[in-house]
Amino acid sequence: MKEGILYLVATPIGNLEDITFRAIRILKEVDLIAAEDTRTSAKLTAKYNIKAKLISYHKFNEKQKAEFLIEQLRSGKSVAVVSDAGTPGISDPSEVIVKECIKNNIPVIPIPGPSAIITALSASGLSTENFSFFGFLPKTKSKQIEFLQDLISGKETMIFYESPKRVKQTLQTFLEIFGNRQIVVSKELTKIYETFFRGTIIEVLSQLNETNLKGEFVILLEGAKEREVSDVEIEKLLREKIANGLSKSETVKEISKKFNIKKNRVYQVSLRI
Repeated sequence: MKEGILYLVATPIGNLEDITFRAIRILKEVDLIAAEDTRTSAKLTAKYNIKAKLISYHKFNEKQKAEFLIEQLRSGKSVAVVSDAGTPGISDPSEVIVKECIKNNIPVIPIPGPSAIITALSASGLSTENFSFFGFLPKTKSKQIEFLQDLISGKETMIFYESPKRVKQTLQTFLEIFGNRQIVVSKELTKIYETFFRGTIIEVLSQLNETNLKGEFVILLEGAKEREVSDVEIEKLLREKIANGLSKSETVKEISKKFNIKKNRVYQVSLRI
């Protein structure tokens, strides 16, 4: 018996007109649509007269439903995976079922389309030459700081998702870690109230204080700028951090990462202390 095909179908991130002809055709042809939220996907299927059966497939039942979907695919049925919005697998379920399909030699075909990451980046005005996506930050402040400190010297545009409840606090944390860099915050992309806030972190925080914080947020942060750091600056920072209880080796590592300079140079300066 011929096995079915798993399709990863990108769906609109807001405006239901942002769907490809191919995506509509595939959703009409498959036997099952595994949806992150069947209620949300039902609005899309109703608009385009798609009759395929909807079943739930989300992060809380992903492993269990993956087994069921593999059985269906092995029996010859074709399955489309869709998320609430955007491309499956990008901060949304599908990783488990994709790995299982690959393990079982079942074809996996991506149907490209909307992505909040690329949509926001394209209109951000920040560098699009190199960028990294980090999804949602850890929930606790200590974990956030630990995570973000490793990104200080990154020169590429950094992209994050954030909720309305946490977006201002996240920007405050960015200010502490990265300084007052250029930033772009977008909300409700492709919807009626689509908005881009642009400026320094302090400027954007001021704009957000005057805004109704609803919808989904994408944050784009400018990468680190290259600049020459003098030995005098390095020595001053070394002395400060060591005085605050950090070991010399830890201080050397931290300064090297912060300014993207070789550890040996920082170490040579540390010998003066």
